Amino acid sequence: MTASDTTTNTPATSETDSAVQDEGLDKGIAALTEERIEQTIREVIESETGARLKTYVQTCIHCGLCSDACHYYLSHDKDPRFSPVGKVKQTIWEMLRKKGRVSPAFIKQASEIAHTQCNVCKRCAMYCPFGIDVAYLMLVVRRICHKLGVTPLYIQDTVNSHSVTMNQMWVKDDEWIDTLQWQEEEQIDEIVGARIPLDKEGADIMYSVIGPEPKFMPQLIGQMDMIMTVAGMDWTMPSLDGWDNSNMAMYSGDFEIMARVERAHYDKALELRVKKIVMGECGHAFRGAAYDGPKWLGWKEPPVPLVHAVEFYHDLLTSGKLKIVKKFDEPTTVQDPCNIVRGRGLGKKLRELMNAVCSDFRDVD
Repeated sequence: MTASDTTTNTPATSETDSAVQDEGLDKGIAALTEERIEQTIREVIESETGARLKTYVQTCIHCGLCSDACHYYLSHDKDPRFSPVGKVKQTIWEMLRKKGRVSPAFIKQASEIAHTQCNVCKRCAMYCPFGIDVAYLMLVVRRICHKLGVTPLYIQDTVNSHSVTMNQMWVKDDEWIDTLQWQEEEQIDEIVGARIPLDKEGADIMYSVIGPEPKFMPQLIGQMDMIMTVAGMDWTMPSLDGWDNSNMAMYSGDFEIMARVERAHYDKALELRVKKIVMGECGHAFRGAAYDGPKWLGWKEPPVPLVHAVEFYHDLLTSGKLKIVKKFDEPTTVQDPCNIVRGRGLGKKLRELMNAVCSDFRDVD
């Protein structure tokens, strides 16, 4: 597969004017050779991509209609280097055009672009007249950079934590249990019968969270305990691996670790024989569990039904299992999370929730 030689007026970033100083990138490129780079790019393109990549690169006409969809482009004075098509031209297009024969400096530049100038939100795909998924193209770039060992240090640290502890915050098993017990005790003081059931087989719901919750925001788990108790839900949480669904490996390009995290997540749900998994608000975690993880594992659909928190809360309110006694009075707006609004179509339900709990909701429009 080759990319078109067609060029645009997009100025390419110089391979020598890198503004990013990152130990993960710098140490990674120090170990590279052009032979290894070429081999790795060819391996990823030939064995991990296919018609999807070929269709996108052969369809794109470099019209630039995607540009105004990108907040990086808009926040950099509409510099064409930061447009979606500009980022594609500076990364995967060059790799294809040169058949993988690019330099270590180019790979560092590509990693910078893919990791720090695009958060793979897919908004540009909504503006593209052909629906080209630039986020997918950037994830292919991240995948190549990962296999070459050129990944920003911070995200690599979280992936390393996933690899060792199966959660991104290096939360140990006893710390996880202690946090759940502490939050249960807190809620019992507020609501009679509030419990956080662990490893309850046959429960209707397995609730899963992201690593930062027990580490930095344990009150969120306690608040869910209150919601589940008041709504009369039959629920449980895992006591061991499988509770963290955040899956930073999906974004680093380490799809092997991504698959391990998702398999642990679903294996725990299958082991407990729950009817469905309810996930917290984190959109990227939902994306990993609903789409990217299962696809990499070769599953057409997840083996256990998966429900995002917005869907769950909406159902509790519309079914009458939860009733709002007093609305929040302060002026309030809402973020449109890309992975549950564009990716799941929950924009309407999200706004119905906001209007249900806020007396002065002001939409982002």
